[in-house]
Amino acid sequence: MWLQFAVMAVLVGVGFLPPEWPHGAQRTLSVVGLVSVVAGGAIAVWSSRLLGRGFTPYPRPLASGELVDRGPYRIVRHPIYSAGLLFFAGYSLYAGVLALIVTVVLGVVWALKARVEEGFLRERYADYDEYASRVRFRLVPFLY
Repeated sequence: MWLQFAVMAVLVGVGFLPPEWPHGAQRTLSVVGLVSVVAGGAIAVWSSRLLGRGFTPYPRPLASGELVDRGPYRIVRHPIYSAGLLFFAGYSLYAGVLALIVTVVLGVVWALKARVEEGFLRERYADYDEYASRVRFRLVPFLY
């Protein structure tokens, strides 16, 4: 769990380092990045609100939680991670090449965490396998 926060801190830090995006592309990438940051933030808030008191940064679900299968949880099984990737990809489009590379590393960390989390979810919720068969993608719709 702490690894994800360390990678996020590194990601923000490398955003201040070169190389930057080519000058001609900076404005366009910044606008696309801003849209991505706002969308990622909104989806993260929406997804965490749907979890309610069951929201936790830990992979093991809380006893007070419930299996949520509405909203963004109908599209991917871990929309908070998806939203985080969208957010940090947007930041990277503003910040630079190194930030985008670290965003890919963060995506790998979250993909691994999602696999661990799903083991706990299967233990906690009898109908998780049925949910996972309906919602095939973990993080990125139509891809993973």
